[in-house]
Amino acid sequence: MEELPASFTAAQETVDPEVRAYVNSLVSALGGSGADEDGRYVLGDDALACLKDLKRWLKLYDEKLNRLDVARCLAEANLVNGDLLQILASWPEDATEDRVRSKIALACLELLVPLTWPIDKTDLQMTVNHHRHMPYLRQAQVIYKRSILNHDTAKLLRTSVRVALPSMALPLSERSSRDEGIIKILLYFLRNIAMISVRPNARNDETDNDVNRSSTIDAFHYQDIFQVLLTVSSGMGEEFNTQDVVVLEALFYLLKGINIERLFLDDDQLDTKKTNELQALLNKEAGMLRGYARNAPTRHNRFGTMIWVKRDDNRYSTVSGQDILLDEQKTLDKIDQTKTWKKPSGKRKPVEQPQEDFDMPVALTPSATRHLRAFVEEFLDSGFNPLFHHVQKAIQREADRVLDTHMRQFFFLISWFLQAERARHKADRDRRNTDTENENADVEDFSSVGSVLTQEIFIMLNRFMQESQDIKEWRDLNAGMRCFTQILLTVQDMAESPIEEDQVIAENIQNRIFYEETTHDRIISIVRGYSNQGFGYLDACTELAHVHLRMLEHYSKQNVEMQVRSKRKARRRKKQKDSGQDAEGHDDDDEGSEREEVAQAQQTSRERKFDFKRFAAKFMTQPCVDTFVQLTKYYQDLTSDQLKRAHRFFYRVAFKMDSTIMLFRVDIIALLKKVVKGPEGLDMLGPTYKDWEELVKQIVKKLVKKMQERPQLAIEMLFSKIPATVHYLEYGHEKQTTTTRPRAPAELEVKPGMDKAGQIAVAVSVLLDQSKFDEVNWMKQVLESAIKERQSWEDAATALRSIETEGEPPEDLEKAAPVERGNAPSICKVTSPKELRAMTDFGLVVKPDNEARRVFLFKDNKLRLLLMIVGFQSLGIEDTSEATWIIPASCSAQDLQTSLDTIKRTEFDPPVYDDGKLAEDFVRRKSAARPRRATYDDESDNEGIIDDEEDFLFPDTQRSTNRADAIKDLKTKRRRRQQGSAEPLNDEELEARAKAREVANLEKRRKIKSALFIHESDEESDNERDQDFLAKEEERRRAYDRRVLETLRQGQAAPSDAQNKKRKGSALHADGEKRIKSTRVVDESGDENLMSINSSPSRSESAMLRETESENTDTPPSSPHLLSSGFNDAARSKSGLTRTPSPSPLAKGVGPMVAPMELSDEEDDEIPVVNTKRRIRAGFVIDSDSE
Repeated sequence: MEELPASFTAAQETVDPEVRAYVNSLVSALGGSGADEDGRYVLGDDALACLKDLKRWLKLYDEKLNRLDVARCLAEANLVNGDLLQILASWPEDATEDRVRSKIALACLELLVPLTWPIDKTDLQMTVNHHRHMPYLRQAQVIYKRSILNHDTAKLLRTSVRVALPSMALPLSERSSRDEGIIKILLYFLRNIAMISVRPNARNDETDNDVNRSSTIDAFHYQDIFQVLLTVSSGMGEEFNTQDVVVLEALFYLLKGINIERLFLDDDQLDTKKTNELQALLNKEAGMLRGYARNAPTRHNRFGTMIWVKRDDNRYSTVSGQDILLDEQKTLDKIDQTKTWKKPSGKRKPVEQPQEDFDMPVALTPSATRHLRAFVEEFLDSGFNPLFHHVQKAIQREADRVLDTHMRQFFFLISWFLQAERARHKADRDRRNTDTENENADVEDFSSVGSVLTQEIFIMLNRFMQESQDIKEWRDLNAGMRCFTQILLTVQDMAESPIEEDQVIAENIQNRIFYEETTHDRIISIVRGYSNQGFGYLDACTELAHVHLRMLEHYSKQNVEMQVRSKRKARRRKKQKDSGQDAEGHDDDDEGSEREEVAQAQQTSRERKFDFKRFAAKFMTQPCVDTFVQLTKYYQDLTSDQLKRAHRFFYRVAFKMDSTIMLFRVDIIALLKKVVKGPEGLDMLGPTYKDWEELVKQIVKKLVKKMQERPQLAIEMLFSKIPATVHYLEYGHEKQTTTTRPRAPAELEVKPGMDKAGQIAVAVSVLLDQSKFDEVNWMKQVLESAIKERQSWEDAATALRSIETEGEPPEDLEKAAPVERGNAPSICKVTSPKELRAMTDFGLVVKPDNEARRVFLFKDNKLRLLLMIVGFQSLGIEDTSEATWIIPASCSAQDLQTSLDTIKRTEFDPPVYDDGKLAEDFVRRKSAARPRRATYDDESDNEGIIDDEEDFLFPDTQRSTNRADAIKDLKTKRRRRQQGSAEPLNDEELEARAKAREVANLEKRRKIKSALFIHESDEESDNERDQDFLAKEEERRRAYDRRVLETLRQGQAAPSDAQNKKRKGSALHADGEKRIKSTRVVDESGDENLMSINSSPSRSESAMLRETESENTDTPPSSPHLLSSGFNDAARSKSGLTRTPSPSPLAKGVGPMVAPMELSDEEDDEIPVVNTKRRIRAGFVIDSDSE
């Protein structure tokens, strides 16, 4: 028996033989080509049924059983190339009315779609069957695509479009579900053709010249597929509805990885760019050769060399190679390479680039570049806004056809087309600048991409980026960062546009984007969170940070009063909104809430002010610096823009923000030195070399200077810098941190109209509604133990009072007052009856059972409300978490028992309120105290300025005037008043004169300096002189007291003499008191003090006046805070005047009652002589208030 081929045996092992037999029989019955028909393909008798059976096999066997056996059999049977493509090619273009051919072509298309469908399975979805068939089927799909794009006799893509043309021609309202399905099948087929590509790990004999991106674009152009895509895109929403995501996928696989800058260059510019790139590569190669030639071996030194180095630990390190003998740096580099530890790893499978990866660049041929540029320009003009607006609506509705990958493709295509629009505008500007004929041509606006520059897109993008960052979907976040970057760059171009409408739109967009503080914080967290996500992710996040920082700095300089909305503030407003408010409202509550809103608005506007330096300082952290260091490590492969991006960030760190310490690390300094000095550094002729060289030079200079100031930096250069280390190295001392105490919650109260029991029921109900059963139980335990403690002391006090009443003091206090202790308050043991009696006036201390309870007791305002209603009090001025709660003595055991019963009753039988109200509806925030209005504001009409300002001025200066001068001045003024007009003044004139004197007095007091209280002698320190001074003062006070007592005795002993020796003109009143005249005493400052002087003083009074005048001193008062009245009394004392009236005979045994007299500062008004009468009541002399 003849042996079967090895390939056939392998095939038998991979697929079930019975399945293979059925599939092969259907393929054979479909048709074929023979010599009788001149090589033409001939359909079988039942070809349409065979096609339907094959479709049924694929659906029922492969899809339902999650296997690939039927697809493998069809690939081995060469169904696509041998049958399906031949059937489509045999359908002539003029046979539009042949319905049988049309049905057969549709059946072929229905088979081609699942056979070309992308096969992407995750590791969790892979089975043994998938691992067996997937490599073969992927290779077969590449063959399918090559045959479809490069068919010899027919344009198969155009033929497939002909299948769906009748359905596409129908209006949207007249299409059936079958027509919609046919259109979708066509679009899925085009998507699959654009998606199929050669795998990176394919065999070397396979080339992708026939299936690469350029071939696909050319085929789409020649077979009018681009026109189909434009038709569907431009009619999206009007003529087409559910095909939006399929077109989006086709565009994604066509455009990903294409360099947009090359796309919009004309032929001359493209040739120049290619020449420059070739020259740059040649220069790079020459530089590498020069570096190699320095240490290149010659014909005489091609022998091996090895050296050894003895280290400190008596170990040896060996280095081989003759180049180590020529250059010391080369020797050290080789030693460093030997220190590198490489972790041993097993065999790694090749990493396959997924179909969704858009970071790999793709090169295009000139023809493909030209065709794609024409399509992109037409798509931007007609199809971009309808398609992307429709996809946006579908994503917002969360339609079933929208998958997770569509969000990534959506934002990536937005970034791609925005960059294309910017490149097209730039090309138009260059063309107008170079071409004088088109210099006056109209400038195009950015309306062609206006559908993606709306607030809805910004909200979707922010949410998409945040969710991607949270679940660590780095490819999604990469697409979002690229989209956000291109939006910022587009807005920047719009701001620089000569069209005024674009400038206004750009200003509004920047205001919306930069207003959200969460956007700024998200960018910082993205840059900080980089860790081996790939070079594409690294490039995207650094570009986003660079563009955002640059634009935000420029915008903040233009808008000095820039405001941002903080997320913390929004949360606070939400809490205020959710907190219980009084629906009915009262006047006091409305005023309190209005004041709170005003205060909150002031605080919000003050805290929302944006400070760019403070924002940029958030980038000055070690993770952010490490991210740009990782980018700099690729310096040999970076473009000039990328090198400039890294250079600008390091310049901002070192000089703009003055945070050079973040760069003082050994690996960073070594990298910067390698970039400039080599080995394998930047090309000296490059556009960015000079900038890098100057930057590294200045950083090293700062490093040397800082090393001299802080020798500790030599150790810290080995490690990353934390903020505390940075502060210490910068200022030489540790940073002083202050901790802020948490703020107490808003105080609540129960609406008025309820008794205490009702208020307790409301507070307990609120706690129970919030499932705070543990707090309610703890409250009951506290009350129970407090009742026991309070009741025991009350019983002991009652027993003590009863024993004391009987006159039998207790022999043993412990027996007389037994105490039953509970768990709650801490009460000291009483050992005396006095302490026992006082114990009933003490409060009981409430102790939380754990630390969590203490914190909850401070933060939960509902529990605090219950405590305050029951009668608990919080000790201390400041309300902190460490505050102590007590049960005051005013709460008796009976009161506490009543509150406990109410809590228990409410717990098992909650109250029910009318109108379906809850307990929370009866709780409101306690209105804050009305803030005291400033004395002087815009609405006070300047009232109260003088009265309040006088409190801050110095009092009247004293004047040491002798008695003769004072009397002379008084006589002069009295004479002047008598000579004046005797006509009385009305009230208006008196009020005007009083105000004038008040203003003049205020101006005079403003000029008083501090010399009133400070003298040159104050700076001297002489203890002996101070003691002498104090002794003399004490002696004077004692002498003064003796004289006063002597005067009082004389006044009591000689009242009858005083009556017999009356002078002429003096008369006694009915109460025996002399007539008193009013006069004025002028001090040094010009003020007049009204004093009461006896018209005929007695001998003792005159002697006392003279003695007092002789002992007068010029010692100033020692305190600057004396009242002005005190200074007036001192002035009267120094001028020798005493307000001691002559004693009355009716005041015997009582002593002279001297009542204070009100002083007046009037100057011009004449004070008439008033008969001072005194009323006597119960033996005391009482002055009349009216006088």
